[in-house]
Amino acid sequence: MKKTENGTWISWNENIQHTYDNLYQITTEEELTKIIASSKKVRIFGNKQSSADISAGLATLIDIKAYNKILHYNDATRQITVQSGIKLVDLIEAVEAKGWCIPCLPDINTVTLGGALATGTHGTSGKLLASYVYQFRVVLADGSIKEITAGEELMDAFRVSIGVLGVISTITFTCNPIYTLHIKEGPQKDALWIQNLEQKLKNYDFLRILWLPHTGKGYVITGKKIPSDTIISEKTGPSYLKHRRTVSKILYKYTHLFPWFTSIANKILGFIFFNSNKEYKGSLYQATVTKSRGATLELAEWSVPLSVFPKVFQELKKEINQWNNSSFIHIPMDVRFVKKDNSWLSYAYKEDTVTMGCVSRNASTADSYEAFKTIETIFIKYGGRPHWAKRFKAKDAQLGKIYPKWKDFKKLRKELDPTNKFLNAYLKTIFNEK
Repeated sequence: MKKTENGTWISWNENIQHTYDNLYQITTEEELTKIIASSKKVRIFGNKQSSADISAGLATLIDIKAYNKILHYNDATRQITVQSGIKLVDLIEAVEAKGWCIPCLPDINTVTLGGALATGTHGTSGKLLASYVYQFRVVLADGSIKEITAGEELMDAFRVSIGVLGVISTITFTCNPIYTLHIKEGPQKDALWIQNLEQKLKNYDFLRILWLPHTGKGYVITGKKIPSDTIISEKTGPSYLKHRRTVSKILYKYTHLFPWFTSIANKILGFIFFNSNKEYKGSLYQATVTKSRGATLELAEWSVPLSVFPKVFQELKKEINQWNNSSFIHIPMDVRFVKKDNSWLSYAYKEDTVTMGCVSRNASTADSYEAFKTIETIFIKYGGRPHWAKRFKAKDAQLGKIYPKWKDFKKLRKELDPTNKFLNAYLKTIFNEK
């Protein structure tokens, strides 16, 4: 265990900074339990990629990244047990090496597993990543260990916990046999891709839409399961597609001063980078997960029931295309689909859900990015739920209306952490605690 004193914690894009008294880098569960038991206030962090202020801001911090071992494989049950600081990339590669897969993966692989689970990270066309967990070992506020297994009532509370019920120590996933997807990508007009989403979800094993605000188009990605030896005539698109981030950075550089230019920039980017058709095959991980992400992003994401999403989309589109406001949105807005589950703080609690991401390419000026305010206002109107690791303004009163199990979660949190050991200033406002 390594200890650092009196330093500054800085998020991945430098938008959030906090001082600390003690920072521990741990490698064992014994170290983890000892620090939690002896600390008055403590938060845990991984790769610092949250846009929400949930990872630091307390006197004692624990860096979980070196707590990253694969502990056990069970071939008979197709299960893998790992420490919570493992990066998603290392978990997935280990799973695929066994001929297994986790059925629904997020679009980024650099986050630590514990943070991804605690904040409700998800992919598309399946459930939350946490829904595939069979067992947690959790360190509670008093330093004791609690094992929680699928089927227990507490599991529905712990699957998405924002790290306030306890600290995830180890995780056991139950995996599926690996499969191959035939992926097709291409642009579609809004009027076409928004139609019959429920039928599209039945027709495809993978569905994702990268919506291109101010262009009238979306970039649709579909996938169907095929035998791994199926021959595909692959289309990878023009070689210049790899320069999208660089061109985006240039075009969006001054849009915080001239928001209206976003509309022009989007049309240019849409024409150059989202106008070709692609076709290929691979595992879910190979075919659909981004392998890197620049630290120049700030993100918000909201979800609504699938049944009301078309109405929400039309209202959002109408609002942002009015030139009398500043809600011009950088592309793309990521539209994904999450199947219903029973997790108390899940975005898809008891109902199939559509999530919609909103990105600011200028992280340093994200506080003045009007699109974040606009998307929150519209989604809240329809009972929308925010992604716990991304930007939002809603607090206890609003969250209690949109999460049916909010009061139950708050009660459990208080029982498990009566001294608010795991609450920083931001989380206190979320739960209305002093």
